Amino acid sequence: MALGPGKYDELCSYVRAEAGLTDDSNGGVIVIVVGGKHGNGFSCQADIPTTRTLPDILEDIARQIRDDGIA
Repeated sequence: MALGPGKYDELCSYVRAEAGLTDDSNGGVIVIVVGGKHGNGFSCQADIPTTRTLPDILEDIARQIRDDGIA
């Protein structure tokens, strides 16, 4: 679920701060972890317009991975 804290919310907050995004910033961060200390999971911190675009962004990333012959 993209709303509310996730397993890796603390890491996501760190990445968000390091990327220079503030509470007033447009945009956001999504952290996807595979095999981490809390197991597989993700956390997302983004404004609503950015959250709405995430499915398209993730589909584009998946397409790029497939086109590279990795998947």
